[in-house]
Amino acid sequence: MWGLMRLLLAWLGGWGCMGRLAAPARAWAGPRGGSGPALLRTRRSWVWNQFFVIEEYAGPEPVLIGKLHSDVDRGEGRTKYLLTGEGAGTVFVIDEATGNIHVTKSLDREEKAQYVLLAQAVDRASNRPLEPPSEFIIKVQDINDNPPIFPLGPYHATVPEMSNVGTSVIQVTAHDADDPSYGNSAKLVYTVLDGLPFFSVDPQTGVVRTAIPNMDRETQEEFLVVIQAKDMGGHMGGLSGSTTVTVTLSDVNDNPPKFPQSLYQFSVVETAGPGTLVGRLRAQDPDLGDNALMAYSILDGEGSEAFSISTDTQGRDGLLTVRKPLDFETRRSYSFRVEATNTLIDPAYLRRGPFKDVASVRVAVQDAPEPPAFTQAAYHLAVPENKAPGTLVGQVSATDLDSPASPIRYSILPHSDLERCFSIEPEDGTIRTAVPLDREAHVWHNLTVLATELDSSAQASRVQVVIQTLDENDNAPQLAEPYDTFVCDSAAPGQLIQVIRALDRDEVGNSSRVSLQGPLGPDANFTVRDNRDGSASLLLPSRPAPPRQAPYLVPIELWDWGQPALSSTATVTVSMCRCRPDGSVASCWPEAQLSPTGLSTGALLAIVTCVGTLLALVVLFVALRRQKQEALMVLEEEDVRENIITYDDEGGGEEDTEAFDISALQNPDGAAPQAPGPPARRDVLPRARAPRQPRPPGPADVAQLLALRLREADDDPSVPPYDSVQVYGYEGRGSSCGSLSSLGSEAGGAPGPTEPLDDWGPLFRTLAELYGAKEPPTP
Repeated sequence: MWGLMRLLLAWLGGWGCMGRLAAPARAWAGPRGGSGPALLRTRRSWVWNQFFVIEEYAGPEPVLIGKLHSDVDRGEGRTKYLLTGEGAGTVFVIDEATGNIHVTKSLDREEKAQYVLLAQAVDRASNRPLEPPSEFIIKVQDINDNPPIFPLGPYHATVPEMSNVGTSVIQVTAHDADDPSYGNSAKLVYTVLDGLPFFSVDPQTGVVRTAIPNMDRETQEEFLVVIQAKDMGGHMGGLSGSTTVTVTLSDVNDNPPKFPQSLYQFSVVETAGPGTLVGRLRAQDPDLGDNALMAYSILDGEGSEAFSISTDTQGRDGLLTVRKPLDFETRRSYSFRVEATNTLIDPAYLRRGPFKDVASVRVAVQDAPEPPAFTQAAYHLAVPENKAPGTLVGQVSATDLDSPASPIRYSILPHSDLERCFSIEPEDGTIRTAVPLDREAHVWHNLTVLATELDSSAQASRVQVVIQTLDENDNAPQLAEPYDTFVCDSAAPGQLIQVIRALDRDEVGNSSRVSLQGPLGPDANFTVRDNRDGSASLLLPSRPAPPRQAPYLVPIELWDWGQPALSSTATVTVSMCRCRPDGSVASCWPEAQLSPTGLSTGALLAIVTCVGTLLALVVLFVALRRQKQEALMVLEEEDVRENIITYDDEGGGEEDTEAFDISALQNPDGAAPQAPGPPARRDVLPRARAPRQPRPPGPADVAQLLALRLREADDDPSVPPYDSVQVYGYEGRGSSCGSLSSLGSEAGGAPGPTEPLDDWGPLFRTLAELYGAKEPPTP
């Protein structure tokens, strides 16, 4: 029934749309006036429209889709129809006699939607075209044979949590390969198969939207939504395709922080320094990322003074640390409140706030063994100088905070009082002088006093004690420097010769004020005038001093104004010189006597220094030469066998046989008897030495000989104390089996031991076999 209907549709589709097909009439007219035949042009009789064929049709026989006919064809069988173009002869065939067009196989519109062909009517006998070729189109009619597909699926989308209803999430798009211009085969409708009631989809556009309000990420973070696209407008019989959309809810700051407990308790030892971590606090916030960042603060002033709280690097935990030193004896616990607040607050969710929480914190201070504590952080004491040893300087005091009644021992660290100027009472911390102090040597003394608990030496503390040495008037004034000046023999009376300055090392009261006075009376050669500022002017008197070769020695008296006043006397040397007109010195009488040749004192000193240096170099050179000659001489006398001696010369070769005694390297039994007395050595100077002990009688034994020589070397004081290397060519003796060599055998036959080798044990079994011993039977 269906196949017949499809055939009818194909027939009606072809012919019903084609219309009449009339061949163009052409007639030949006879000759007119002998002019020959005339071709008469008539109207064109081809009228073409489109042919249609249904896709995917596969019948048992080729399907007739249309027929070609020309008015020239009068049914006489002389007209032949030809078909050329796309698919001609393979997909489409034509009956040359009737013009019927058949399709030979199933067509797919999605592969090729139409075919362009050429139709032509020719004379069967001569193949002469009866009509010009005409083009026509065969269209493949679409059927709903392709389901919708989602080329970009599966999809992933993100939407903020707590979004309003209708918030757009994502748009999905499906494609249908069928012809959208023919029927409803490509008309799609979108529906939600899975994901209700949370999400919805627009049927025409495919936009996915939220369907319910206040979706909470902390409750469910991810949703899987299945979207279906169905063609034929969603009606029954249409084809469908589906895809998945994974929707993730992104986080917003919609949850305030919350402490999991209302009270936190911590403990810290009293010795914990500032910055020591006491504990961690964490307020829980189910939000993520920046929405969960928190800041912590201490609300009460009591806790903020002793402790501080900060946020860790992750922005989640509060770190409670010590702010200032704690004291168990002063306060044993602290109670305060801590607040946690979100750093980023979204105004859109303030209705869900406040975004902070408060918890109580109690910190217990634990007692710890503490070192003694001094009553002062540092001590400043003073003592006058020149006081007798044992003078009281001051006292330091420390107490045991854990047990105030515990005794404390005091001591001065040695490195802080290297000169041992002070002493301290171990029981009460009294500091006294140990030696008289001199302020001019040391004004300040910096001591370090150590306080130690008597019952626990590990608990100790230190304190700095600064002791100032107070000044007393114990130094007489003196000249600031030695003064050696001159005056011209032509100087006028009252001329200033030199300004003399005084110095007083004391500084107490008027001790530093110094007065100066020179010789008085009319016979004084020079005048000293006190300037009342610690200096005096040396002047030439009105009656000048008579010139002389020897310098003048001017006595100066100096005294201070301290209690008691101290004084001293100094001398200023003034030479009488001959000056040039410009005032420069030409010569002085002392220099004329000392250097009549014109050489100055500095030149004479330089000459003496050079001569002394040359003499020192000559003495050093002679000493080195003598030492080198002594080093080339031979050293102490000693046995040649006990030393390795290196000579710079090559020696006399084989003829030089007197340098060493090599008899000790030979067999002791075959060695020649030694001459009485110690052998003479040629490599050292002959010295008197201890007599050598005689060799023990009997056969020589190497071990005994070595022991004898060792004892002689130990007892000989002339032998230098250095090691020696001795090489002996004699292998020694003492084995019970004797020598295994056959060279010294007295028997003329085969060499062998004098006793059976079988008695020597299993280690000599092979040797016994070589010498013909019987092989022991094997068990």
